Amino acid sequence: MTISMYQASVPRLVNALGNLSNILDKAQAHADAKKLDPAVLPGLRLFPDMLPLKSQVQIASDTAKGVVARLAGVEIPAYEDTETTLAELKARIAKTIAFVQTFTPAQIDGTEDKEIVTRRGEKETRYTGMQFLLGHAIPNIYFHVTTAYNILRHNGVEIGKRDYLGNP
Repeated sequence: MTISMYQASVPRLVNALGNLSNILDKAQAHADAKKLDPAVLPGLRLFPDMLPLKSQVQIASDTAKGVVARLAGVEIPAYEDTETTLAELKARIAKTIAFVQTFTPAQIDGTEDKEIVTRRGEKETRYTGMQFLLGHAIPNIYFHVTTAYNILRHNGVEIGKRDYLGNP
């Protein structure tokens, strides 16, 4: 059986980011009820050497737009990392979902063996399309969405597994 690279990417990315957006709605309701400064929650982290909530959302967004763009062979849109409120983070997620949803199965399917090269500083990593999608991008998205969930849950936002999973 052949895997559809489109089905393994676009719907999963949209679902994970949509669930993250819904979690941020609950975080905003929590912040409103507790009369928290709007900049507090985006700056929270689980441990001092970990990235804050806003970075977790930004990285999830960057990973989602990056994987589909690389697979389809189009330029990755650059987003400035300037978000400081939950509303701004939600807007970034919405913009990312809209971008991801522009791709069609014809652009993504058949990229299992496409060479994907990523660079981080001087380090270059080569993947096949399937390795990049299933071994790097999807786990990376879930890592950062899970970390965002954990930051909020740890800080009293009433969310649970159902919020994380949504309606797959």
